[in-house]
Amino acid sequence: MKITFKLFATLTDYLPPEARRSNQVLLDIDPVSPISKIIEPFGLPPKLVHLVLVNGKYIEPEKRMTATLVEGDVLAIWPPIAGG
Repeated sequence: MKITFKLFATLTDYLPPEARRSNQVLLDIDPVSPISKIIEPFGLPPKLVHLVLVNGKYIEPEKRMTATLVEGDVLAIWPPIAGG
């Protein structure tokens, strides 16, 4: 099934070079794959996987190991943001 995977801020460096400008890729995933398995091939350091949203809804860290997606979902990830 197809989903859209988006990375923001410094995490865009983990996307394939041709996808970094748009910050997103279309993925064909196994419907039973949890979020943790979907992001694993991208090599994101766990400490940088801070804010995880599916269709704009926050997914708590403990649910990322079991939560699955459905066709057309958008999985978006932000690193920790610092500022003042």
